[in-house]
Amino acid sequence: MTPVFLSNDLELLGHLQTFLSSKLGGPVELVTRRTYQEITALLVSGEIHSAWICGYPYVQFKANLDLVATPVWLGRPLYQSYLIASADCVVEDWTGLKGDVHAFSDPDSNSGFLVTRTLLAKNKLLPEAFFSRNFFTYGHRNVVRAVAAGLAQSGSVDGYVYEVMRQTEPDLIRQTRIVRQSEWLGFPPVASPKSLASDVRVKALQQALVSMKDDTEGKKVLDLLRLDGFLATAPSLFDTIAAEVEIVRQFG
Repeated sequence: MTPVFLSNDLELLGHLQTFLSSKLGGPVELVTRRTYQEITALLVSGEIHSAWICGYPYVQFKANLDLVATPVWLGRPLYQSYLIASADCVVEDWTGLKGDVHAFSDPDSNSGFLVTRTLLAKNKLLPEAFFSRNFFTYGHRNVVRAVAAGLAQSGSVDGYVYEVMRQTEPDLIRQTRIVRQSEWLGFPPVASPKSLASDVRVKALQQALVSMKDDTEGKKVLDLLRLDGFLATAPSLFDTIAAEVEIVRQFG
């Protein structure tokens, strides 16, 4: 699991481990790392059987990865990236953030980096030229905290995480405001290495995730995550993210 999810919640991890162990018929080890790069490296090399990653690394390593399942949030397997600023920031649109100290989540995050990088590239801009300074917090919650605390004047954050925090940490969210919402994009998926395509455990994992909403322990996990469930989705769900990658590549 990568930091995009509320993975430091011991109650959540406990219910998830119990659910998966029950459905897969044996012990399940949950592996967490600080960065997307660390988890992606473990996944692509086959050192872990599956991972909840982001659409950006999925697109980057699509030739080596299979989709297992994609979360459903607000009725669809989609989410947005938000550009946020401090609550007292008065700007009309994203161009007003020029010269800010800006907080990104992770260099391999779609919502926490790539979407903003693409927006700037479309306007012939680089982050280091548009912002006075930018840094990575390695966690979407940390982006919100940085903006709320004044360590950054603006930030790029996962809209799903932001909206969950609106429910769980409303006082923190009230110290920030949304400046821009991106188009709807493929929600960060669960993926597995293509080398394990015939592994019965991966198939069992997919079935467990897709049926999670119908299971008592699974519903506890979904309720904590504020998700509706999981779907088996086609790779084309992430074509928009792939197009972002190409825009950034062409701009340089």
